[in-house]
This record gives sequence, structure tokens and C-alpha cells, in this order.
Amino acid sequence: MATTTSRLLALLSLLQARRDWPGAVLAERLDVSHRTVRRDVDRLREMGYSIRATMGPEGGYRLDAGSELPPLLFDDDQVVALAVALRAAALAGAGVGEAAVRALTTVRQVMPPRLRHRLDALEFTAMTTGPGEAGRVEVPAEVLIALSAAVRARDVLRFDYTGDDAAGDDTARAPRRVEPHHLVTSRGRWYLVAWDLGRDGWRVFRVDRISPRTPAGPRFVPRDVPGGDVAAFVSARFRGSPAADSWPCTGTVVLHRSAADVLPFAGDGVVGDLGPDRCTLESGSWSWVALAASLGRFDTAIDVVGPPELAAAFALLAERNAATAAG
Repeated sequence: MATTTSRLLALLSLLQARRDWPGAVLAERLDVSHRTVRRDVDRLREMGYSIRATMGPEGGYRLDAGSELPPLLFDDDQVVALAVALRAAALAGAGVGEAAVRALTTVRQVMPPRLRHRLDALEFTAMTTGPGEAGRVEVPAEVLIALSAAVRARDVLRFDYTGDDAAGDDTARAPRRVEPHHLVTSRGRWYLVAWDLGRDGWRVFRVDRISPRTPAGPRFVPRDVPGGDVAAFVSARFRGSPAADSWPCTGTVVLHRSAADVLPFAGDGVVGDLGPDRCTLESGSWSWVALAASLGRFDTAIDVVGPPELAAAFALLAERNAATAAG
């Protein structure tokens, strides 16, 4: 027979798993009587949980939002995910840094040792600004921990990799052998900054495409990331720049639209007001043709201020578009 405490935790876990639970099903799952389920629901209500009884032939219970935050129950993966999110918020300093640190400390204090060890093994840099691939991609916690452990231990890492790295290189062959230096999270995705031993250069790999291999390789002597700032280095790679955190191709145009119309869609460009129906835009991209094509999104007449490479890119783009239209 389960103790009252363990039974309450089991009941709470079930109520959190789905919206509605018939009372008979809860009783069956917990191997208790319906009367015991009612008593346990009352106990949870006394603890601050808002549990509503549902009517109907299969009347049961629903866990709703309450007026106060009651004790919460998480499984192991949820605890690690919560701690990672709090640490990312604390590192990003997005106006909630101090609160995130306090919350992380509270969560860590009540963690069982096995989860505390997993969390402490995970170190990373959080980026909240700059270009990059948008869209959250799930990565198993064990992969993040394995990569972080390799970074901390300074062990050569072997892994299979599918896709292109952030430098645009085809990386289909495997396994890769790298010196892992930093784990980075940006805009919902995870990246590994590493020195690729096979290509003798720095690479930025998407972690969701990495399948680590064992055993680890020998120890290595850490290198300095170009520029000394890992966030700036990764941001530069996203822009297609070999080193500086800036676009390799930057130009200025006059758009025949108001600054108010252009500003919401200018991204990291700089907008200058020239009156009710004209404005300047200084913007950048990874190539001149890409920059010219991106400016077409404003759907208006464009005057090139400079440099000449941007004007030439518009001419090349016009030739390509004409050929496409001709079929």
C-alpha cells in the first residue's frame, strides 16, 4: 500500500498529464477507492491546487490554474529543461536576470544529487541578439551534457554530423574530429564552437545534427576563439563574416517610402528620415546580390547611394530576373 505522500504525488502527476480525468479511472490507476481519490483531491486543494470537479456520466477532476503558485511536480527531463531555461535567462540578462538566478538556486537546492550533477555538468553561452537561424529545435539533454563535458575536460570529440555547418561547408562525411571549445544557445537552437582537426579551422556546428561517438579522444590545449568573444564570433559566422561581427557586404540606398514604413522591417539596418515618402537605409548581407535581393522586399523604387558593388549587384539581379521571367 502506497503512503499518503507518495499517493498524492502520483495523483498530482496524473492530473498534470492531461486535462480531464474520470474519477473511476483515477481510482483504478492509483489502485484505491473512489472515496480515497476524493479525500486526496481535497488534500491537494488545501495545498493550493485548483482542482475542479467535472460533471457528467463520467464525472471526474480537472487541474486548473489557481490564484497562487502551489508546489509543482516535474519529471527528471522537465527539471533539467527548467534549469537550463533559467540559466539561459540569467546569462542573457533580459531584465529578469536576478529573478532567474534566485529561481535557479531554489530549483537546484531541491534537486536530487543525480539531477544536480547533470545540471552542473552543463555550461554554455546564451545569445539573444544578432542574426542566426530562428526556430526552436529539440536537443536531448544527454547530448548537451556530453558536449559540455567534453568542453570542460578539453577532450577531442568524435561525432557523426548531418548537414552544413554555420560556415556553409558540406559536412556529410563522418566521423568528425574536433576540439570542442564552447556550447552556445541562440534563438532556440544550440551550437558547438570547435576547432575542426580535419579541416584545420574553426567551425560552428548545429548540435541537433550531432551524434557523439565514444570513447573521447586525447586531451588538447585550448585555443583562443578569434576576437576573444565567443558570442561575437558566432554572430559573425552567422553573418558570413570570417572574423568581425559585421556583414561582409554593406551598402546604402534611398527607399521611396517613409522611415516609419521601413523601420519595422529594417532588421539590423540603420534608417534615416528624408521626409514623408523617402528614407535612407544602410544594411548588410553575406553577398552583394543577396543584399540587393533583400532590399526588394520593400516593394518600392530604390536609389543606390553606394558602393558601386551594390549597383552592379542590382544590374546582375535584373538580368537574372529577366531570364527567369522569359522562361
